[in-house]
Amino acid sequence: MLKSYFTIAVRTLLKNKAFTAINILGLSIGISASLVIYLLTNYHFTFDKFEKDGDRIYRVVSNFNFSGEVYRNSGVCDPMGSGVRRELTGLDAVISIRTWDGNAKISVPVAGKNDPIVFKNQKNIVFADSNYFNLTGYRWLSGSSGISLNKPYQVVLTESNAKLYFPNFNAVQVIGKEIYLNDTVRVTVTGIVKDIPENTDFSFKTFVSHTTLENTSLKPDTWDSWDNTNGAQQLFVKVAAGTAPAQIEKQIAGLYKKYHKQEPGDKSKIWHSLQPLSNLHFNADYGGYALPIAHKPTLYGLLAVAAFLLMLGCINFINLTTAQAAQRAKEIGIRKTMGSSRKQLIVQFLSETFLLTLSATLLSIILTPLILKAFAGFIPEGLHFNLTQQPGVIVFLSLLMLVVTILSGFYPALVLSGYKPVLVLKNQAYSNSGKTRHAWLRKSLTISQFGIAQVFIMGAILVSKQITYSLNKDLGFKKEAILYVQTNYYDTVKNHKYILRDKLKAIPEIAMVSLCSYPPSSGSTWSGTMKYKDGKTEIETDVQQKFGDTNYIKLYKLKLLAGKNFEQTDTVKSFIINETYARTLGFQQPQQAIGKQLEWGNRQVPVAGVVADFHQKSLHESIKPLVIASWDNTERSISVALQPQQPGHTTWKTAISKIEKAWKEVYPQDDFDYSFFDKDIAKFYESEQHISGLLMWATGLAILISCLGLLGLVIYTTTQRTKEIGVRKVLGASIAQIVAMISKEFILLVILAFLIAAPLAWMGMHQWLQNFAYRTDISLWIFLTAALMMIGIALLTLAFQTIKAAMANPVKSLRME
Repeated sequence: MLKSYFTIAVRTLLKNKAFTAINILGLSIGISASLVIYLLTNYHFTFDKFEKDGDRIYRVVSNFNFSGEVYRNSGVCDPMGSGVRRELTGLDAVISIRTWDGNAKISVPVAGKNDPIVFKNQKNIVFADSNYFNLTGYRWLSGSSGISLNKPYQVVLTESNAKLYFPNFNAVQVIGKEIYLNDTVRVTVTGIVKDIPENTDFSFKTFVSHTTLENTSLKPDTWDSWDNTNGAQQLFVKVAAGTAPAQIEKQIAGLYKKYHKQEPGDKSKIWHSLQPLSNLHFNADYGGYALPIAHKPTLYGLLAVAAFLLMLGCINFINLTTAQAAQRAKEIGIRKTMGSSRKQLIVQFLSETFLLTLSATLLSIILTPLILKAFAGFIPEGLHFNLTQQPGVIVFLSLLMLVVTILSGFYPALVLSGYKPVLVLKNQAYSNSGKTRHAWLRKSLTISQFGIAQVFIMGAILVSKQITYSLNKDLGFKKEAILYVQTNYYDTVKNHKYILRDKLKAIPEIAMVSLCSYPPSSGSTWSGTMKYKDGKTEIETDVQQKFGDTNYIKLYKLKLLAGKNFEQTDTVKSFIINETYARTLGFQQPQQAIGKQLEWGNRQVPVAGVVADFHQKSLHESIKPLVIASWDNTERSISVALQPQQPGHTTWKTAISKIEKAWKEVYPQDDFDYSFFDKDIAKFYESEQHISGLLMWATGLAILISCLGLLGLVIYTTTQRTKEIGVRKVLGASIAQIVAMISKEFILLVILAFLIAAPLAWMGMHQWLQNFAYRTDISLWIFLTAALMMIGIALLTLAFQTIKAAMANPVKSLRME
């Protein structure tokens, strides 16, 4: 019986090749999109799901409230870990780790050779104790968690790093080997663990014993201080079964209050909370480690896009199948007369749908690797597509085929199987009421298709408009033709940065050089509490802090509104503040702030000048109070303003080459790396650029699927109205009139879809723009462009078939019946 069903299904599909091709292409696009988005969302939602008792593992994070501004930090103060382990109850495990600041150079001595093998820019290094390996359940290849990191100068490597540093040795032979961290710290390998195969944010590959920090120059100055929170110092706890996280938070609050002595009059608030392990991969407020944070609303949005695209493919199938219903009426009548039950007919029609869906799925499997390659910039490195290694994908595709078959085929199957054989054989199977009912269904579904497509068009235009606005808005500083390099943070020779600066000043292709902490706008933040007393009240504010030499203001062309530039000094002698901070302090005019004293730490520092506001971060955030000063110890970056470059010249290329040469003369062991300031600012909006790319992609697919459905309907319409068209031509109708007659109905559907889509798109766009403190407008032209674009595309889709039908010889048309 099943063989018979599928044989008939194949014959039916081959008989209607055009409709079959349209349906397969439409469904394959929707299934391909669904498969790619499934791979992406499944990748992110499966992070850290393998840890034993993962629902009881938390990270202790810090929260601050300074003058109403809330800040969050993923770390804790250095002594917090030992304090929690010593004094808190209700915990099964306490794991304190400290991430390595930046990249490291690892040197591996080679027997019989004077020079070691050097591995630069090594990442994923962490200081930990043996308890860490119980957190994530590593598998030991050699060594053990009990002894491998319980003493100073010990290191555990993952299998991949062990093969990298010691390619000629197995896991057992590597035990006892030595490596050097930044040429200063010698550690001995005491264990090798298997790399974690599952998706995890714990991407560390080199584990140095935590006690090594206490015995080397790497020991932080804040090791015993409860007053300084550092994102590098992380604390994880496993809560005992039956213990509420709120109880642990309450104990941590008591512990912190016991050891952290708040200054009298300090109104700031600091509290600690427990962040669930499942939240690490999605919470941008606290951040992760080496891997980017996933954005749950974006992932849910992608799932919605997949659903819409799949829905469009299903709508195509329903429209075209119900449109062809009259052509299959006699077949159905004969089948029923010969004894077929309605159930058997439904199974027959569903088998046709399943065969179509199966063909579309096979095509989507071929298309998916191409899509992943096309969107390589958005796809995480760890995401792969391999059916033989991903049984979950096979299950997903199987379920998807079942769902699509039911959604697409069930209603048409009910319609077709419901014909009465007596009426069919009298050519009355498709009554006027039936035609009207099914025509309205097709119209409603077509409106849904074009409505979804227009929402995508409007969204894509707005996102592109906001990105253009963000990249071209006057940010309050110069960003073009400026690059900066980061000097060696661990360099113990203080004069090296001055030597490099002076060498760069001598390069004719360079206009100006400045030593600084960070550029005016950057992802890094240095802030602290500052106070101002006007004689009556005390104003305490969390203030952003940037440091640079006297060229900093001039190089970035910051506008000095009042006062003067600061002087070059080893320590902070004066501040330049921004307009926002001046207003926060109660000054209506910038000149009023000059000479006022700000309390910074235990010192009073005068205000030397006021600069116009500029954006310290992306346009997602509002401008914060800011001070700029000269402080030699913090100035570890060098900003370089290049001379103007004429089109076709190589001024900048020559300058970069000379900068690299100067760098190698000062830092011969370090790799040269630089960044263009305007490129780094553009990176602030990478997420939006990815969203824009995905929306463009989704828009294109939605338009393609909608137009495929429209093409199928117009082919059916012109075929059904062949005789009518012939009669009209005989009576004198022109080609233009016939094309307008056929197209008018479809264009009205597009316009009606626009009227429904416009308010829905406005609500979605308005909500999305709330993520930006500074945003573009939702202009009327966005809606008009979307409507005109959709009408134009619909007319182009209709044109070929309608003109062909209008130009047909009326004599042949009238002979058809």
